[in-house]
Amino acid sequence: MAKKVVATLKTEGGVKYAKIIRAVKSPKTGAYTFKEEIMKEEEAKQIMAGK
Repeated sequence: MAKKVVATLKTEGGVKYAKIIRAVKSPKTGAYTFKEEIMKEEEAKQIMAGK
């Protein structure tokens, strides 16, 4: 599950990117770690909507 969009990254070509930070629970210890990803803004919106 995505935590939130932290920053929007813009390029000259018009494609917008977003940085996503996800909380991932370790099955072994139960502790949470955070995974950062950069993806297209449209994909990030779909993840945040739960699709």
